[in-house]
Amino acid sequence: MSYGDTTFMILATAMVCLMTPGLAFFYGGLTRKRSILIMLMQSFISMGIVTIIWIYGGFGLAFGRDIGGIIGNISDFFGLVKVGIEPSAVHAASIPFILFFAYQLMFCVITVPLMTGAFAERLNMKGYMSFLALWTILVYIPVCHWVWGGGFLSKLGFVDFAGGTVIHTTAGFGCLAAVFFLGRRNQKNIAMKPNNLMAAAVGTGLLWFGWFGFNAGGAYQAGNLAAVAFANTFIALASGMVTWTIYARLVRAKFDFVDVMTGSVAGLATITPIAGYIEPYKAVLVGIVAGIICNIALSFQEKKGWDDALGVWGVHGIGGFTGTILIGLLADKEINGVSASLQQLKIQVGGVIFVALYAFILTAIILKLLSHVMRIKPSDEQIQQGLDETLLNEQTYDLNP
Repeated sequence: MSYGDTTFMILATAMVCLMTPGLAFFYGGLTRKRSILIMLMQSFISMGIVTIIWIYGGFGLAFGRDIGGIIGNISDFFGLVKVGIEPSAVHAASIPFILFFAYQLMFCVITVPLMTGAFAERLNMKGYMSFLALWTILVYIPVCHWVWGGGFLSKLGFVDFAGGTVIHTTAGFGCLAAVFFLGRRNQKNIAMKPNNLMAAAVGTGLLWFGWFGFNAGGAYQAGNLAAVAFANTFIALASGMVTWTIYARLVRAKFDFVDVMTGSVAGLATITPIAGYIEPYKAVLVGIVAGIICNIALSFQEKKGWDDALGVWGVHGIGGFTGTILIGLLADKEINGVSASLQQLKIQVGGVIFVALYAFILTAIILKLLSHVMRIKPSDEQIQQGLDETLLNEQTYDLNP
């Protein structure tokens, strides 16, 4: 065990943990005043529910002994059995296994909250918590095993450094299915008008900070690979932000503060799967692609009238999807053993399309099943009055003290 690597991964794990409240502030600042607390709560409660799932079976299903390339052995590590301070010979051999458990848990915790910006105001808390549990078990955990736990995609040579497929593609295409299934809100104006851009800015800053742990931590040790992933992260962030604002100015004849924040997140989502496979100068190109492709995706969904309230599919889904494919075009073998080639490109394209379809179909099935056993959607009246007041009996701002 390396004390240096352990220190580095403790910091990276804490940084990824901070991303979930950061996401809550980001989404909370961009939503209406009447439903801020519901948006915040959907992020925060994920830590509780997902952690319990991860302890009691989830971690074993994701990283336990492979069963037919499909799933891990649920009895492995159940209730934290054999998850202690001794490193694993299979996963991150230079840090305590319990730290690997915690780092991977933080990835799992943030994935469903990423989706909430798309279906804002369209799930009640009972429906959301049920969806959170089922989606984590049926979508995230199997995909995590396929890619990172020794499943069939990894055996085919498919790679995803820090979650562009496992996290962003699954969340992005899963939320698209939710948008279709839940339908448009019955409101005169479905567009979200930000209630507090300062809160959104704080959330964006927390996401920036956490993303360095998100990507650099994918190396599992404090070394050259972590440094490269770290550099690629802020370079793509900057490149994506600048490209997004230029695109907005040229195409829409204006840009605003939301464009600046969203462009940076698009760059981060797109660099995530490829952060540990390219030299830093190529991260500029990744950010440029993100700023253009994700903008086009948002314009497309707006033209189609999809009620993706905060553009999650266009930013996270398409960003992660695109970055995963770029591995086949830009990867440098000297960085992490993966070379850009036609064969690698075919593997990346096939793998990410399969995962996107899986997440889309399973999300639709989960929502369909839940809708048959309980009411998962708030009423039009509850939405109009505000979910904070009607579902939580709370308000963000006490205007009448």
